[in-house]
Amino acid sequence: MRATVIEFLGSNCDHDMIHFVKDVFKFETEVVWFTESDLKNPDIVLLPGGFSYGDYLRPGAMAARTPAMESVREFAKKGGIILGVCNGFQILCESGLLPGALLRNKTISFICDYVYLKAENRETPFTSNVDKILKIPIAHGDGNYFCDDETLKKLEGEGRIAFRYVSPDGKVEEKWNFNGAINSIAGIVSENKRVLGMMPHPERACEKILGSEDGKLIMESILSFLERING
Repeated sequence: MRATVIEFLGSNCDHDMIHFVKDVFKFETEVVWFTESDLKNPDIVLLPGGFSYGDYLRPGAMAARTPAMESVREFAKKGGIILGVCNGFQILCESGLLPGALLRNKTISFICDYVYLKAENRETPFTSNVDKILKIPIAHGDGNYFCDDETLKKLEGEGRIAFRYVSPDGKVEEKWNFNGAINSIAGIVSENKRVLGMMPHPERACEKILGSEDGKLIMESILSFLERING
């Protein structure tokens, strides 16, 4: 399997993502600079976390308008698998590949902590193997997912809420929704379910030494899907 990680000015989780796919999951991994248009024929494209362009204008706004993202949009049109984490989620929203926006946390401060996630729809390429509550870290200042009422109704009705912030025992409670995201939304998928944006960092929960291996279940789901469609 082949993975491409896009690097932007200000990416700072790119090496975590590369380690995740290359060293832990043994993908043939390419790194594509934001000025490039050739994605190197990937099975999956990954947009890492960080502060692309210093979050000027809005988080992800400038990165969304780069040559690499033009190619990512074309990849999405062809049904390609895309995972955007943290700033990558913000970039996907700014690119129009996912609806809504990521606002400043309700605390108006940066949050670095573990959260608990429940897979709301296990019939996606990203969640099929997620059979338990996940413990995954977050690290963001603008992770408060928001969308209008019509979009929210559509996301909920179409099973496009991939992950929701929950308590350790799986209950949706406001105190476990650290950033104030609408309906405790931690991650959503596109209409065809092949693009996932999420604020928590699965690549930081892929080895015991990191305190959690739960992020591996997301990549194992992706790998199972890719193996199935590629024969």
